[in-house]
Amino acid sequence: MELVVLNTSGKETGRKVTLDETVFGIEPNQHAVYLEVKQYLAAQRQGTHKAKERSEITASTKKLKKQKGSGSARYGDIKSPTFRGGGRVFGPKPRDYRFKLNKALKRLAKKSVLSQKMRDNSIKVLEDMSFEAPKTKDFITLLDALTLNGKKSLFILPEANKNVYLSSRNLPKTKVMNFNEVSSYDLVNAGEIVFFEGAVEKFQENLKK
Repeated sequence: MELVVLNTSGKETGRKVTLDETVFGIEPNQHAVYLEVKQYLAAQRQGTHKAKERSEITASTKKLKKQKGSGSARYGDIKSPTFRGGGRVFGPKPRDYRFKLNKALKRLAKKSVLSQKMRDNSIKVLEDMSFEAPKTKDFITLLDALTLNGKKSLFILPEANKNVYLSSRNLPKTKVMNFNEVSSYDLVNAGEIVFFEGAVEKFQENLKK
């Protein structure tokens, strides 16, 4: 399985990169993808929600009326959940929503997304490049050349590149990440995935560990 390497003008360079069939050509496992995306979104939750229970309300503990003889329901104190301002029954408490997944499943999830993107022809390979200085206009020119302007795109770098990252930061539909930072959620969320040429082999090796 091969992909043609494009230059910054969107033209073919004549070079090709070989894609590993075990990474880009497997049968997608949708459940594995679901679990990793769920894990990613769960980790984004702050979990700081809190409601006061009956024991945490500051109010009188005096019994409102006698237990029997009134002909109506029995009442305790004003902190009862049945009264306005009373405690809440089984209210939310601060908690950590994160959960663990094994590494093999997370690798399978990434392979599944990449294989599906490959089937949809949503993966491109761009020659390694950089900008002399951070400039959003230059990155927009690159997006135009790759026919990605206005589309959700993910650029995967072989190593940290500050100028490329800063040039894309103000573009809401474009995301630039290092190869070892990418999650299944990032891959799923992108309409088009662009690998820098040097990132392909590193990304594949990362999924074989």
